[in-house]
Amino acid sequence: QVRLVESGGGSVQAGGSLRLSCAASGYTYSTTYMGWFRQAPGKEREGVAAIRTRGGSPYYVDSVKGRFTISQDNAENTVYLQMNSLKPEDTAMYYCAAKKTYYGSWRENYEDWGQGTQVTVSS
Repeated sequence: QVRLVESGGGSVQAGGSLRLSCAASGYTYSTTYMGWFRQAPGKEREGVAAIRTRGGSPYYVDSVKGRFTISQDNAENTVYLQMNSLKPEDTAMYYCAAKKTYYGSWRENYEDWGQGTQVTVSS
């Protein structure tokens, strides 16, 4: 099992920036992808971004392309989500997740999840 702890959420005005961090511990060697997901009240959870732990191009949902950047520090077992030009519609609980298989898309089959960190963007 991989334990994930998110941090970095908060409240910002539209146009502002936040950087989320996800510290991983446990059986991190078995992880294939690390992803960020979000869920707003009354909406389904959606994949925001993901990165292969062993390298490769990152993945993003269309609505955040050009604004968000996912990165990882393998030495620190930490994944980041830099969020720029934030919009009110980015308001959600953001979750970090770890996947141990290459099966399925970058949005699917995540097994381990963090507790989430709240991001609130005001207009």
